[in-house]
Amino acid sequence: MSEFAIRAATTSDAAAICLIYNQGIEDRIATLETEMRTPEERRQWLAARGPRHPVFVAEASPGAEGPAGIVGWGSLNVYNPREAYRYVADFSVYIERGWRGRGAGRRLLTHLIEQARALDYHKMMLSTFPFNESGVALYERMGFTKVGVFHEMGRLDGHWVDTLIMEKLL
Repeated sequence: MSEFAIRAATTSDAAAICLIYNQGIEDRIATLETEMRTPEERRQWLAARGPRHPVFVAEASPGAEGPAGIVGWGSLNVYNPREAYRYVADFSVYIERGWRGRGAGRRLLTHLIEQARALDYHKMMLSTFPFNESGVALYERMGFTKVGVFHEMGRLDGHWVDTLIMEKLL
């Protein structure tokens, strides 16, 4: 397994975050998003985030199996803007195609869980595709449980897709 350093993302990471996010959009395994992003849009997105909704990047160490650099990113996101939900964090984790299955996702998610606890969140939740088997397996290994399925939640490439809701009490 490769070694990864996790650090807070900066606006200078926008191009790498954009590339990885666009792979997730293209691959149709991680998001209902269909519009490709630009580095400038990701710079603005990063700049607009507040302290309760940080973004982190995973960097492969020099000498790792593959090129060094940013290989993934993760974020704590607003679940719902209503005050009663302020202790619930949605989250995102995206890994560069060539680095999937090599531990970066687990390191990022471990860091997000630690940060969520430090920020006084009570719960983390996510919506994923039931057919994202490796992602679902990772979430379950990290203590997330399945809550239910939203049937035909979105339309991708002319087909209705379900989303699986998972949660972890912190």
